Amino acid sequence: MSLLDHFAQQIDELKQQGNLRQLSAYTQQDRHIYINGQQMLNLSSNDYLGLASNVLLREEFFDLTPLNQRHMSSSSSRLLTGNFPEYEQLEASLSHAFDGRAALLFNSGYHMNIGILPAVCDKRTLVLADKLIHASIIDGIQLSSAKYIRYRHNDLEHLKQLLSQYHADENFDRIIVVTESIFSMDGDETNLTALVQLKKLYAKVMLYVDEAHAIGVRGEQGLGCAEQHQVIPEIDFLVGTFGKAMASIGGYLICHSIIREFLINKMRPLIFSTAQPPLCMAWTNFILQKILSMHDQREYLKGLSENLRTQILAKNYHCPSSSQIVPVIVGDSMQTVALAKHIQHAGFYIMPVRPPTVPQGASRLRICLNTRIDQHDLDRFVSLL
Repeated sequence: MSLLDHFAQQIDELKQQGNLRQLSAYTQQDRHIYINGQQMLNLSSNDYLGLASNVLLREEFFDLTPLNQRHMSSSSSRLLTGNFPEYEQLEASLSHAFDGRAALLFNSGYHMNIGILPAVCDKRTLVLADKLIHASIIDGIQLSSAKYIRYRHNDLEHLKQLLSQYHADENFDRIIVVTESIFSMDGDETNLTALVQLKKLYAKVMLYVDEAHAIGVRGEQGLGCAEQHQVIPEIDFLVGTFGKAMASIGGYLICHSIIREFLINKMRPLIFSTAQPPLCMAWTNFILQKILSMHDQREYLKGLSENLRTQILAKNYHCPSSSQIVPVIVGDSMQTVALAKHIQHAGFYIMPVRPPTVPQGASRLRICLNTRIDQHDLDRFVSLL
């Protein structure tokens, strides 16, 4: 038996289950994606505000950026020679936007989530995490030496029971509660107000909230659900990404200055990674200034999302969303793949999401709305379900 047969057998099993993933070659232009010559409306991008596909915005940025400041590589970690002014400018902008709290940048949301928790956790740390947190956060917890318990999804009563049970345990110096604000697969959200109120009952508790799908689209200035619910100062680790609504790349942490200094000294993915190109940081800072005033676009996206959710529920599909991420939960993987192909053939690019990304029996079409989509587009899409 060849050493490769083991892997080939697992690939065959994935094919039979309808769970095989493959890379597709495509090009993108404005609202559309082109695959094998077919034009489809893109319903799978996280470009929630339509900024990544905005050519005029890119032209404006480059007009404002002199050639001698377009650094395409940092060539080093930030702790060596990679701490360009663009990094400090972006962190200063974030700090100013987030009530003067400290800001720290990372190469990606994945780097962020696999690096922070292993740095701040030890054997005297208990992590209580929502059942549906992102894979990157799970990986970060598993890389740490903390004890790890998952509470039922968005069930703050269950979380309260766990806090009551473990808060007096002398084996733990701190308890870190970990959640997303808007969840990436169901599109539902945590009650941050209630979560903060719960935290205040327990002196050992710190909050870790991932705003990857909320930054840009929630809050008066687009700073996320923490801004929307006015709890920014109460969240100890407020993290998010620039690769979705903010049309860039990288991750960020908003925290106390002591936490920032600690991570600069202890977080391995930060210490041992070459920093992002400074040009990317300058672009992110440019985009940040834009989103602060994009209130109308956020309201439009909110209305579009509400209308689509109503139509999907009317079709008798389960749809737990309260955001711009709108799942159509089909159940069976093969049926989900077949429906996705049918809809793609009709001109809508939408991808099936299957196990292990979601639980068995919860395969779905995951719609990611953006401000370049209109209601007529969605009416045509819903007619195909």
